[in-house]
Amino acid sequence: MMKPVPKRAMVLAAGLGVRLRPITADRPKPLVEVGGQSLLDRALDRLAEAGVEHAVVNTHYFAEMVAKHLASRLKPRIHLSPEAKLLETGGGIAHALPLLGRDPFFVVNGDSFWLNGPTDVLKRLANAWDDERMDALLAVYLTPRALGYDGLGDFMVDPLGRLTRRREDEVAPFAYIGLQILHPRLFRAAQDGAFSLNRLYDQADAAGRLWGIVHDGEWFHISTPADLAEAQERLSSRFSYYHRI
Repeated sequence: MMKPVPKRAMVLAAGLGVRLRPITADRPKPLVEVGGQSLLDRALDRLAEAGVEHAVVNTHYFAEMVAKHLASRLKPRIHLSPEAKLLETGGGIAHALPLLGRDPFFVVNGDSFWLNGPTDVLKRLANAWDDERMDALLAVYLTPRALGYDGLGDFMVDPLGRLTRRREDEVAPFAYIGLQILHPRLFRAAQDGAFSLNRLYDQADAAGRLWGIVHDGEWFHISTPADLAEAQERLSSRFSYYHRI
């Protein structure tokens, strides 16, 4: 039996999308379309399909455009978390915690683009969550399989699913794909203002409370205009498969 899915999610949509310019010169990256639908709407649709009822969306770059775009959405219910100054990934979530409640919640990058495998990856995250052992549970992906990814990887995964961070002089086989579950307790000692989630990952790693699942579908790392064009081409060429996902 599958475990209950978190009812709340944080969607990170405040970034500048610098590497995707000039496409993001007149719109935020989450509102860039792939296959006729914005990345943000794709993410929100997936959350709604998984059973999420409330989504907190942080905004900064073209904040009014994002707010207007989301005004007519019915599911999940949208709560905006505006940022006068960019608070980065960790600071943005910490700022929005009053809207996220006391229970574990999803965090989804507003520009993430993924295709599910045999089971919805969000439901897989929810089913794998163990409150006694975990403060953070991330979805990761094998770097050689990722479209558009040219980094050194982020994590190693042990046979039980525990994650360890890549050291500066290492290459890691798995990259984080922008989907995770976090517990609010991870932010108890968090600083005010801007900071990266990487700081909290290090904290969870040191405590043995950083875990992961390997995504068994597909993940597209859309960072540059070339990445976007390749994702569009891949989507078009396999439409008969994608429309069922």
